[in-house]
Amino acid sequence: MKILLTGATGFLGRALVARLIQQDGICLSLTRRSQPVRSNLIAHFFGELSADTDWSSALAGQQVVIHAAARAHITKDKAADPLAEYRRVNVEGTLNLAQQAAAAGVKRFIFISSIGVNGNINTDPFAASDQPNPAEPYAQSKWEAEQGLWEMQQEIGMELVIIRPPLVYGPSAPGNFGSLVSWIEKGIPLPLGAIYNKRSLVGIDNLVDLIIRCIDHPAAANQVFLAGDGEDLSTTELLRGVGKAMGKPARLIPVPAGLLQFGATLLGKKAMAQRLLGSLQVDISKTCELLDWKPPYTVEEGLKRCFERAK
Repeated sequence: MKILLTGATGFLGRALVARLIQQDGICLSLTRRSQPVRSNLIAHFFGELSADTDWSSALAGQQVVIHAAARAHITKDKAADPLAEYRRVNVEGTLNLAQQAAAAGVKRFIFISSIGVNGNINTDPFAASDQPNPAEPYAQSKWEAEQGLWEMQQEIGMELVIIRPPLVYGPSAPGNFGSLVSWIEKGIPLPLGAIYNKRSLVGIDNLVDLIIRCIDHPAAANQVFLAGDGEDLSTTELLRGVGKAMGKPARLIPVPAGLLQFGATLLGKKAMAQRLLGSLQVDISKTCELLDWKPPYTVEEGLKRCFERAK
């Protein structure tokens, strides 16, 4: 099996490389040099993911493309129109890669999208069949990329697999999870001891396992899958779990969520408050049933593995 992986230097990409190079029968090609070249690993280098990138040298002979590269963050002073910048990379760059992959004879294209395509808050768990409702520019760009890929799939016939993960945690994870870890590590008292929301997460090892299952599983073709650990936690429970896994106390003060929401709105931090106080659950029953898959690790095990590896 010959696989091309984009985004090999990213948080998810590095974990995928570590697992895939251990799989018998896989020859892995990367679009970034992130590991010493081994007998089953070939490194290419491409400067930018865009509508003009020529992927021909990397795509020759490949059977599967796992597209994990994306533009995920744009600082306010970086671009006057963040959505346009996201589109340039996440939509135009993705569709250019997919078109060239199909022309090169690639059988299956696995696109790592985002649960943000469904929305960023809910009262009932999202399902893969739900009407998309992206609320932020990054998620909007992922949704537009998905639509373009489906149009292409119908015209060309290359198999398409779309995976939408929620917050991904793991050793040295960036973003929101990294911030939570930093707060606990520093022993900062947090007013988050009485939050009763429900958030779905996915450990990096569980997500990697799911992606690998989708490489050649017949039932994965032309499907959208939601990823998750199969357990939902409140922000309070997550912070306590992180503290336990780190061996440090989570110093949590029980402040009512309504009061925190009001204060965050006054300070212009409404989006941050929503991620900490709101609920976002995913239903992974389709993923588990169609692929005969279940997350290998519980949340407790996944958190423990974060800090065992980080030591």
